[in-house]
Amino acid sequence: MTNSPNSVVKPPALLLGARLAVLSPASTPKAELVHRGIAQLRALGYETVLGAHAVDSGPLYYAGSLKDRLDDLHGAFADPTIDGIVCARGGWGSAELLPHLDAALIRSNPKVFIGYSDHTSLHCWLHNEASLVTFYGPMVAADFSRDDGVDLASWRRSLEGDNSWSLGVEDGLRILRPGYAEGVLTGGCISIYAEALGTAYAPQIDSASILFLEDIGTKPYQWDRMLLHLRYAGLLERVTGIIFGDMRQCVADDEADYLDRAILHSLRDFDGPIAIGLRSGHVGAANITLPLGISARLDLNEAGNPRMHLLEAAVTV
Repeated sequence: MTNSPNSVVKPPALLLGARLAVLSPASTPKAELVHRGIAQLRALGYETVLGAHAVDSGPLYYAGSLKDRLDDLHGAFADPTIDGIVCARGGWGSAELLPHLDAALIRSNPKVFIGYSDHTSLHCWLHNEASLVTFYGPMVAADFSRDDGVDLASWRRSLEGDNSWSLGVEDGLRILRPGYAEGVLTGGCISIYAEALGTAYAPQIDSASILFLEDIGTKPYQWDRMLLHLRYAGLLERVTGIIFGDMRQCVADDEADYLDRAILHSLRDFDGPIAIGLRSGHVGAANITLPLGISARLDLNEAGNPRMHLLEAAVTV
């Protein structure tokens, strides 16, 4: 991801009453969960438009053909009545879109884009090609369909233009290695992040950055392996601090210490502070929205009070 806070493009804020396109750039969601999530968005005061192919089933596990999913995404960016795009679910499929995305269209129509997991590939592309601030946050079928699926405080602070807020122990954060770091917040799902290395769509970290990484169903040795891959690829050279997500979707509670030790082993030559447990992405409780592409500060110097401060608004108001 291109990480220069002076050159990023911030999309217009999503205020209540905004019109949201619900899309499935990757796998097919369950229609009943999509409609339950849409009802929750409407209850919060948003208008919604369901993409023409958002609940299509097939080919394979995709929500429609490559052309169908491209048409939905391009159409949402091009439509002046659409204020933001919220993905329905992840799965697999977003990476197929990358060579076919219309960069000029998207650059001319910057909008809020929200999703996680497989959509890490789209976050990377939107940063690389459009310098767009994007949002690693709750999805319609995966999170808004659940009663406790969305952390509304971080959602509103991220999308409505709060220019100074923070996350801490109440959001799952705990210290693996103390220290202090500043940089541009970047990252996503580590398996998608690592698999992009060596391609034209690889993440780019070109300035001081705080790296957020999370995943689901990933064992300690797999975390070690992918972190080693990031190190060998040189991706951590400008990373000043690292935050890992809520690992309860990866290991059982009795394996948490083993995973901590695997991470610290893999990062033994990384000098910056390290935190873990942030409840964003694949989580079983209220999913926190993280704006990718804005300045942040990681303060892990006070035992029992780890904080990540978001230092600027992620949208224009």
